[in-house]
Parts: sequence; structure tokens; C-alpha cells
Amino acid sequence: MKPLQIRLTLLTILILATALFRLVPHWYNFTPVAALALFGAASFDRKWLGLFVPLAAMLLSDTLIGFHNSMGAVYISFALVWLIGLWSLQRPSAGRIALASVSSSILFFLITNFVVWYGSSFYPQTAAGLMGCYVAGLAFYNGTSFFLNGLLGDLFFSAVLFGSYYLLQQRFTVLRPVRLND
Repeated sequence: MKPLQIRLTLLTILILATALFRLVPHWYNFTPVAALALFGAASFDRKWLGLFVPLAAMLLSDTLIGFHNSMGAVYISFALVWLIGLWSLQRPSAGRIALASVSSSILFFLITNFVVWYGSSFYPQTAAGLMGCYVAGLAFYNGTSFFLNGLLGDLFFSAVLFGSYYLLQQRFTVLRPVRLND
């Protein structure tokens, strides 16, 4: 097997194994998808695969879990998270990964809650209604904060993906990226 094939195979296995987490019971909004998008953007040599694989894994799991009427915003959010990864993780470091994870959590929260508010009969279509929707999104539901869980999930899964891949790169040099400017 060629080094590129080995890297691509390992990256795909890591991403698909992590995506399976969506199918097992877990805390609300504590999922690996944003971390997958960041990891794919930073780690795949063919950058388009870094977007395709997480979205394909999400589509597959959503087929089993079910869809809702604001799924478009969810998928667009993860595509934007991938762009954050492309822009900020060209040279990943612990600080950059943490900042990208936090930024991704905030972006996802803002977009998906905006879509909940927009055209909703639950919230007035005013600035106050939008703020009410955001506050409700921050609130706890049955002891669960959707935003906090998303943030913790993004940080946890980013640490697992980037950390395990870093350790594998130390052991297997074929996994190390080839940098032309080093």
C-alpha cells in the first residue's frame, strides 16, 4: 500500500468510527460531527474529502435517526465549520484546535437557533424574539444545556481525533504530512 493510501484509509476509519457515535445513546448535542469536519479539513490531503466524508457519515446516520425540517441549516453549519478548519488549521496546534472547536460550537449554535427563530410561531419575529430563542437554546432542558454539550463534545472529539492521530504519526512516520515549506 502506498503512503497516501495508508493515510487516507486510516483517516477514513477514524472518521467513520467516530461518526458511529451518533448512532449510540449519548448526551443531547454531544456529537463528533464538528470535530470531524475540523479534523477532515486539517488532515486530508484531498481537502474536498475532508468535507465529503463527515457529511456522508452524517447523511447515513440521519437516514437511520431521522430528518427534521431544519436539516439544511445543520449541514450548512458543518460545511462552514469545515471552512474554519481549512482556514485556521493549516498548521494544527493545541491552541488553534481548541479555538477552532469553540468557534465551531458558537457558529453552529448561532445558525441553528436562528433557523429555529426565523419564521417560527414560537418566537416573535423581532430582535427580542431572536434573543429569546438564543436564550432558550442556552437554557437547560432536563438537566441538559444544548450549547454546553455541543461545546464540550466539539472539544472532546477534537482532542480525541487530533490527539490520537498525532500519536499515530509519532509511531508511523508514513502518516506524517509532507510539507513543502519545511
